[in-house]
Amino acid sequence: MTTDHHKKKTGADSPRATRGKGRAAKAAASAATVKHQPPVAQTDAVSLAQAEAVASAADGGGFAELGLHATVLHAIADAGYTLPTPIQRQAIPLALKGRDLMGLAQTGTGKTAGFSIPIIERLLDGPRRTRALILTPTRELCQQVDESFRKYGKYAGLDVVSVYGGVGYETQVAALRGGVDVVVATPGRLIDHLEKQNVSFEDLEVLVLDEADRMLDMGFAPQIQRIVAQIHPYRQTLLFSATMPPEVEALARKYLRKPVVVQVGRRSSAATTVQHYVYPVPKQRKAELLADLLKQGEMDSVLVFTRTKQGADRVVRHLESEGIDADALHADKSQAQREAALARFKAGQTRVLVATDIAQRGLDISGISHVINYDVPQQADDYVHRIGRTGRAAQTGDAYTFMCADEIAMVKTIERTIGQDIPRRSVVGFDFGT
Repeated sequence: MTTDHHKKKTGADSPRATRGKGRAAKAAASAATVKHQPPVAQTDAVSLAQAEAVASAADGGGFAELGLHATVLHAIADAGYTLPTPIQRQAIPLALKGRDLMGLAQTGTGKTAGFSIPIIERLLDGPRRTRALILTPTRELCQQVDESFRKYGKYAGLDVVSVYGGVGYETQVAALRGGVDVVVATPGRLIDHLEKQNVSFEDLEVLVLDEADRMLDMGFAPQIQRIVAQIHPYRQTLLFSATMPPEVEALARKYLRKPVVVQVGRRSSAATTVQHYVYPVPKQRKAELLADLLKQGEMDSVLVFTRTKQGADRVVRHLESEGIDADALHADKSQAQREAALARFKAGQTRVLVATDIAQRGLDISGISHVINYDVPQQADDYVHRIGRTGRAAQTGDAYTFMCADEIAMVKTIERTIGQDIPRRSVVGFDFGT
């Protein structure tokens, strides 16, 4: 569990003290308005053009033009960011207005900051109570969101707690009962705490469903229903995702009121900063091809995806036998092992990380030069999420897919989904057509 306890700012210079009266008045006015709205989800979605019009005042400027407090701007500057991404430029002003949002953008375009920044702005003043809840599908994404709140809220005096399985329980209980501003959680572990009355959402103001499509894929719909049932209907709800299939749109209709749809790029589009290539290769020779490419020395930081946990371990053993350092990341690894593998990979101590789809979302690692689909993903959307681990934040990257003969059909499906043909690269001695 990751817990972030910042010392509260007090006195006349505190953001909470200086802005408390104005925020309280705004909150009261907002509540008076909202209570006249029906507590049922509606689908009066605003088009992208209308969303852009709302955010037009900030168009072309930096974060300072989005109407953010100096406390938040200071933290953003410390993080090294000067210009918001398109999804941030559109989402942040609308979220600050209290609107419900459906945010849709390619993986790696800054969706996490798109909701964490306006939430931090909203929570700058007020008592310590749980006012924001972010639900995520995996512990890795949970950690990423937690890091985002700590990064952009470093001067805000907010307390954040991450709640997920696979780690100690009592530390989470102590943090939740002690009082926090923001809870970032996976649905299963959060329900456990709710059943034991370790946390209350009576004062919750903002609910975020992050990577909503992935949560539905993982079967979390019943858990989401149980959690939302315990939250006051007069709240702001933000739903963010890299894709928006019909099931997620149905979820939005159920939980959001008159949501604004903010969409950057077309649905299921792949990152535009990534170059794609397919390598035809017999299934039994994929490990040899991977080692051969890695020995050429042009691949600095490589994330490899396999279909199974056993496959990931086999690839790691083969690479190590070839003198190539590699780590495996999958669900059979303990939380400590997973965190250690990620830390080594981020630090550049390990050049290759071999993972199952546990890593296709929630990994925000800068500088990944190559993503390799050792096994072709079974879903086209999974391809989008996998390759989104490189080419992040407008950087460039390469995505290689190893395709054996019985994976040709799935590659063609992926090409139709992303709306482009992927060039084939034939390596002499490996192509099954030669």
